[in-house]
Amino acid sequence: MMMWWWHGLSLVGSLAVTGPIGVAIAIWLVAGRSWHLTAAWCALFGAGMALVVATKVAFMGWGVGVEAVEFAGFSGHAMRAAAVFPVAGYLLVRTRSLSWRAAATAAGVALAMLIAISRVYVEAHSVSESVTGCLLGLLVAMSFIWYASVREHLALSRWLLLMCLPIVVIAPRVEPVPAERWIEQLAMHLSGREQTYTRAIWHKPKSRQYTPSAGFPL
Repeated sequence: MMMWWWHGLSLVGSLAVTGPIGVAIAIWLVAGRSWHLTAAWCALFGAGMALVVATKVAFMGWGVGVEAVEFAGFSGHAMRAAAVFPVAGYLLVRTRSLSWRAAATAAGVALAMLIAISRVYVEAHSVSESVTGCLLGLLVAMSFIWYASVREHLALSRWLLLMCLPIVVIAPRVEPVPAERWIEQLAMHLSGREQTYTRAIWHKPKSRQYTPSAGFPL
């Protein structure tokens, strides 16, 4: 029962869910003619995604990681969840009182933290990868929320809710996005290797340079 709970939380943090929610936030901001906020959100969320991909490519292509804490790249699930859910919560109640905004943001942070923990329980990531991924996402979210708090934009909270709900309900049922395979192919293309590094290199004799990729979910 508990494993079902953790797997369910892990699905909520998948690219099939958090990716469209990130896009929905951008669409909502455009609908509100909040051009500066749209640019800020796209830049921050895009930078977070780019850092996740960069660390994974660095490890898969060249074995760049931190063996002592088994860090082979930021957890994409944790980063995206920590970026989109606090922001979505904040925007939904942005026109309400400070206590409402704080509560909605805190709820998003709590959900993101649970998703980060789930990645460890389902053995998709190490503690260091989940924690750092979550912290990176929170940096994205808090930076955007701070910027949004000092700017005016058209309130369309109901529309954001209507866009996000179908994503959360339907997306986990669709075919998973093969993002991890795409990253593996990118790593092999850039490094010129025929196989990618995996965590197995930390448990093999130092003379072994790389092993066939088992992959790990984005």
